[in-house]
Amino acid sequence: MSKLIVRTPGQMDYLPAYNAMQAFTVARTESTAHEIWFTEHPPVITLGTNAKPEHILDSGDTPVVQTDRGGQVTWHGPGQLMVYLMLDLKPLKLTVKGLVQGMESAAIGLLASYGITAQCRAGAPGVYVDERKIASLGVRVKHGCSYHGMAINVCNEVDAFAGINPCGYPGLTTIRINDLLTAGTAAKTLRDVGNDVLPFLLQHLKLNQCELSASVNRWSDATTN
Repeated sequence: MSKLIVRTPGQMDYLPAYNAMQAFTVARTESTAHEIWFTEHPPVITLGTNAKPEHILDSGDTPVVQTDRGGQVTWHGPGQLMVYLMLDLKPLKLTVKGLVQGMESAAIGLLASYGITAQCRAGAPGVYVDERKIASLGVRVKHGCSYHGMAINVCNEVDAFAGINPCGYPGLTTIRINDLLTAGTAAKTLRDVGNDVLPFLLQHLKLNQCELSASVNRWSDATTN
């Protein structure tokens, strides 16, 4: 039986997290466990392999990092849950398309559990609520193994994406989970959303067959607000 390790390292600077994902993927063998990391970052703008500089409107003091994931430009920062998926796709019998669709389905299932109706858009990977983007995707697959993953807007700053054209789409607006909850419902924390999305990831990424273990939970106070 394959093993799956879930890690919650708390807030991480983006570059060390990016470098750690790359190093993990290069070093892994057929016996290496799959891993999912739930984390968040200090503010950063990241560029995918297809990113065009003109989609950065005003980065201000926010660092800009070129990455090897697919996709365009996006923002990451406090209040946004990062779901990093270090998976060996071969034993899971997942294609790259299946990986992307599985992430989208997991996010849609999560949101439905909160009473939020979401959908995908043809030709624009990610998850949307009434044309507003709530989750973005970007992956890299090397030798059949994935890294990077999905970002879910939970309680980040309202204007967090103001300095870019999100995912390369001028005028695209974003939305957060806590904007859409029914009146009287308690606001969701990153810890809540990480715990709640995990069963959907297990289901849609064929990880239910794995032996699951979790690392020490190190969510900081900042990540739970």
